[in-house]
Amino acid sequence: MSTPVEAPAPKQRGRTAAKVTGAVGPLGIGIATLWLSIIVLLPLAALATEAFAEGFGGFWDAVTTPNALATLRITVTVSVVVALINAVMGTLIAWVLVRDEFPGKKIVNALIDLPFALPTIVASIVLLALYGPQSPVGLQLNATQPGLVVALAFVTLPFVVRSVQPVLIEADREVEEAAA
Repeated sequence: MSTPVEAPAPKQRGRTAAKVTGAVGPLGIGIATLWLSIIVLLPLAALATEAFAEGFGGFWDAVTTPNALATLRITVTVSVVVALINAVMGTLIAWVLVRDEFPGKKIVNALIDLPFALPTIVASIVLLALYGPQSPVGLQLNATQPGLVVALAFVTLPFVVRSVQPVLIEADREVEEAAA
């Protein structure tokens, strides 16, 4: 008579600290957390301390001055306008890049990513050179709300295009054609 042989118990797949943190290890995560604290959290704490140095009343008085409210109004207005422009233009550009083949498609694709590749200061200098006091295109948009719209749209349009493209790629064309 033979005795039944039991299969060995499967190994427990525990997550050790080395596996979770990868090659960096706990020391690396500690250093990264310390660096984050120094470079981000300390300035934020100093900002909050200064903002409320005179209490909430002093903060509220500073935030509700006519200049602060005008600045907030401009910020919200420009942001809403740019969001609407980007929603329409970004979707159209993504649609054309996904659905159509045309000469220069790779160039357009590369130009969409230009704001990602350019440092912010370089983009600012280029926009100032194009639309500043000695504008070669004849537009004086320096320190105007339309200038803010152009600059913000330049920086944010690629985010819309690159977010919409994968959705359009995955969309079923039959459903799309049936809806047309």
